[in-house]
Amino acid sequence: MPNYYRPAGGLPPQTQLLTDRAMFRTAYAVIPRGTNSDIVTSSLPFWESTRLWVLARPLSGFAETFAQYMVEIAPGGGSDRPESDPQAQAVLFVTAGTLTLRITGAEHRLTAGGYAYLPPGQEWTVRNPDDTEPVHFHWIRKRYARIDGVDVPDAFVSSDAEVEPVAMPGTEGRWSTTRFVDPADLRHDMHVNIVTFEPGAAIPFAETHVMEHGLYILEGKAVYRLNEDWVEVQEGDFLWLRAFCPQACYAGGPGRFRYLLYKDVNRHVPLSPPL
Repeated sequence: MPNYYRPAGGLPPQTQLLTDRAMFRTAYAVIPRGTNSDIVTSSLPFWESTRLWVLARPLSGFAETFAQYMVEIAPGGGSDRPESDPQAQAVLFVTAGTLTLRITGAEHRLTAGGYAYLPPGQEWTVRNPDDTEPVHFHWIRKRYARIDGVDVPDAFVSSDAEVEPVAMPGTEGRWSTTRFVDPADLRHDMHVNIVTFEPGAAIPFAETHVMEHGLYILEGKAVYRLNEDWVEVQEGDFLWLRAFCPQACYAGGPGRFRYLLYKDVNRHVPLSPPL
């Protein structure tokens, strides 16, 4: 059974120092796991016995395409009306516990590593069937960019264990990506993958590209290059990168470094309306 990091909540003691790794820059943000306490949780309409931490939301002039939540559902909780935006698509990724997901009447039980894609307008519900333990999952939302002549993707369920990672060229498997969607499938306008680095592996150049990123660290630790800064990160941290922010990393060990990665893909760059 995989062991992904999930928040514990609570509040820090009054004796804790204020110094922290949290930062918000023009090109990126770092939300360390210690900031996700009870005091910053949110609630949603039509969700029962549920709380969530909002990690990302569209901000004008920053990252504008997606929102990402960490969701905790207590035993017996959930929602029969989870999504209020008919244009929103979603990816759910379970980090702990058991989630019962119904997609147009078909029931799926997702445990740690479980993954689901839900297209816009899809009927779905979620419940925590466990009597004693909460379920934790990530909910990534993006408004779907429809294109005439391109079909909307179908809903599907998968898992981290079911998909074979693909090694990046020239890395001998030390850097690999678990791709839940075929990159050539142009129906999809976002990818949510898992990136894995073996201890000591690296991104050996500063990636600089148009895609925005949400990056939740599932396991391990690393030193991450963000724009002009090197930042220490660990499991439970969240990185939020706007387009063209230079990025690279060294995996510090002793175990693997893995993160859940969002990026927008396969669409024209939106242009301002003509004057």
